[in-house]
Amino acid sequence: MAVLVTGGAGYIGSHMVLELLDAGEQVVVLDNLSTGFRWAVPSEATLVVGDVGDQALVTRVIEEHGIDSVMHFAARIVVPESVTDPLGYYFNNTVKTRALIETAVQTGIKNFVFSSTAAVYGNAEAPLLTEDMPLVPINPYGRSKLMSEWMLQDAHAAHGLRYAILRYFNVAGADPKSRSGQSTPQATHLIKVAAQAALGQRPCLDVFGTDYATPDGTCVRDYIQVNDLARAHLVALKSLREGGDCAVLNCGYGHGASVLEVVDVVKRVSGVDFEVRLSPRRPGDPAQLVAKVDKIRGLGWQPQHDNLQEIVDQALRWERTLAERKVA
Repeated sequence: MAVLVTGGAGYIGSHMVLELLDAGEQVVVLDNLSTGFRWAVPSEATLVVGDVGDQALVTRVIEEHGIDSVMHFAARIVVPESVTDPLGYYFNNTVKTRALIETAVQTGIKNFVFSSTAAVYGNAEAPLLTEDMPLVPINPYGRSKLMSEWMLQDAHAAHGLRYAILRYFNVAGADPKSRSGQSTPQATHLIKVAAQAALGQRPCLDVFGTDYATPDGTCVRDYIQVNDLARAHLVALKSLREGGDCAVLNCGYGHGASVLEVVDVVKRVSGVDFEVRLSPRRPGDPAQLVAKVDKIRGLGWQPQHDNLQEIVDQALRWERTLAERKVA
């Protein structure tokens, strides 16, 4: 049996493909390459260029390749962009996910692992966010993902589709073997942007908001290394395959760092004192998001890269790799 990875040519999806292949799984990637990269898909995986909302295509892929499990990463993910283009986000993240879930039900898919987000918690004020907290997302991105969570839960109740929903906190870093990383040039991930500033690829770094109710006034986030996150998906899939309960699982390390703390680490690791501009808040940004991760750890997940300096070093090395790729 094979695993279908939607969005497998993108940042997190490509790392998921690597982890699956390393675990001996047969992998089929479905990606429309709107933000992903053909070269990010290893030759050992099968790449199908197409859209998750194309139900005829997805049905054909599932039947031709003997897919038993779907891991769904394809989505738009930029919070400020979701505020200015909410309907685009609801279409890409919710309507197309609804189509994919329906196709999974119709073709007898057994397991569905869904890429969700800590944005579903909104402005929760607890020091650690738990999976059973009230969900009050404050931006269309978070709402689009929460709607998809509800659809999966309802599809399980009605049709028996088994699911694991993984709520990511802030994903960062790159594959330690430099096989993949965050490759979108205009990505908004803080550590990537700071690495680009350190390497002279951006003129400066903007810090959005310095008046939050946090120790230094900047947003606090729980940064999880991307391979650790991919392994959390493997653990969740293994649990489903072995008959474990459907689950909603936070994915983070259980501790946070502020924007200014991250900037300081990037400057220290890179050895470059790049320019930092203090700018007003962006719409839709919560002050603090830090995960309680007892549930995913209870399934046997153990992080291997819980070190901000290591994560920053990976990001810097990947930016250099990308620069060499462009030159070549």
